[in-house]
Amino acid sequence: MDKNQKSKIIKIIVFIITILLLISLTIYLFPIMSNLFKPEGREMFKQQIQQNGTTGMFILLGLEMAQILLPILPGEPIEILAGMCYGTIGGFLFITFSVLLITSIIFFVVRKLGRDFVYTIVSKEKIDKLENSKLFKNPKKIEYIMLILFFIPGTPKDLLVYIAGLLPVNPVRFILISSFARFPSIISSTIAGDTLVEGNWHIGLLCYLATFALVGIIVLVTKKLDKSKTTENILNEIQNEKTDSKAGK
Repeated sequence: MDKNQKSKIIKIIVFIITILLLISLTIYLFPIMSNLFKPEGREMFKQQIQQNGTTGMFILLGLEMAQILLPILPGEPIEILAGMCYGTIGGFLFITFSVLLITSIIFFVVRKLGRDFVYTIVSKEKIDKLENSKLFKNPKKIEYIMLILFFIPGTPKDLLVYIAGLLPVNPVRFILISSFARFPSIISSTIAGDTLVEGNWHIGLLCYLATFALVGIIVLVTKKLDKSKTTENILNEIQNEKTDSKAGK
């Protein structure tokens, strides 16, 4: 057996183990994830996390991992829970560290296993559509495009992690961008979670609105200063994607 055959066998084994772990994790965490959308479910979860100490942190980390591994799941409930359990700053640090860790793992796994692995997580059609969009045609602009996409709330950030593993981006720079450019989304959600515990949901709502307004101002100023029109193209592509999604419903 030559080295190429051994390499293929190892990749297949790793691939199968990864899929089995993903399936097991999904089955185990699905009831917990679905219960988080209910107020009583969130309160019960908070109590479990705080009572279990370090184990509770690993449970929350597992939920964050499940959310990133399964891009169809929204990230905000986990971020809000982190704010509920650990406060605004503690929740922000916890989510940022979790994202940094999990993004690194996914990025390098995609680099190692390639498209076949990605297609088991995300449909081929979605990956092809994003990868072949105008945004990623210029390799020199990819990192800047990723920065803007991760900075703007509402973009498919976790899906972009899988895409990045297939694109010619610098691993360290991408991981830092994908982790810290999420700041507006994460901090607003952890504030919302922290204030929600005290029953001050209106403060969280105001924080969300203020964050969206601030991000909008920063993006518009960047658009004005960007002579290459890259920022404008990104915003147009996002708008077109939203239009296509509405038309498809």
